[in-house]
Amino acid sequence: MGRITDTVKVLLIINIIFFVGSQFLGDYAYQLFALWFFESENFMPWQFVTHMFMHGSLMHIIFNMYALWAFGGPIEQMLGQKKFIFFYFSAGLGAAFLHTLVNYIEFKTGYNALLDAGMSMGSIEQLIKTGEYSTAILDSVPKETLQDLYQSVNTPAVGASGAIYGILVAFGMMFPNVELFLLFVPVPIKAKYFIPVLILIDLFSGLTGYSLFGGGVAHFAHIGGALFGFIMMWYWKKNQFNQNRWD
Repeated sequence: MGRITDTVKVLLIINIIFFVGSQFLGDYAYQLFALWFFESENFMPWQFVTHMFMHGSLMHIIFNMYALWAFGGPIEQMLGQKKFIFFYFSAGLGAAFLHTLVNYIEFKTGYNALLDAGMSMGSIEQLIKTGEYSTAILDSVPKETLQDLYQSVNTPAVGASGAIYGILVAFGMMFPNVELFLLFVPVPIKAKYFIPVLILIDLFSGLTGYSLFGGGVAHFAHIGGALFGFIMMWYWKKNQFNQNRWD
């Protein structure tokens, strides 16, 4: 957790440029670069990459960039620049994949529930576009189902958190006994304990809908980044991958 490595420095700069630019462009920036569900009219393929550089608030980017600096530097030094770049974007894409998959499941579940309840496809499309619906449908379908359907299409994902979770997992695997101090826990916790607990909290929140970190958190994106990060690090450790081939 010392000097800023070259790739981490570039990633920090790009994230800051995107954040500052989004403050001037407003909603237009999020329409272009946030990750929208593929049923949304705002969806574009490049968003699987660009959403990693978008953030929803100042605190959002501060926490992510701090984690990128603190944990990304040691991982880049260990892996080398090219391998680290591959790892970072693969974890981010893995996060986007799992987030989109969960969104799709929620979308199909809600859509089919409304069809089974007798709601026309036109009315469902209106709900998806405007959020408006006849309250009579609530006799057959819970309000939460309608909200999940609407949000699955109209709530974009932003942030480097998926890639960051991949880095956190890599850090925990490579430096398991490093003690971490947390703002809300006044005692040091070893990385091999802290990081799995953090992922379990995300899994609990994703499955139950009860979030310890507030609303608007893409918990399954975090889990996706962590999962893909684990798979890559496990494979490289098992096969003793020669990082010089990447540099």
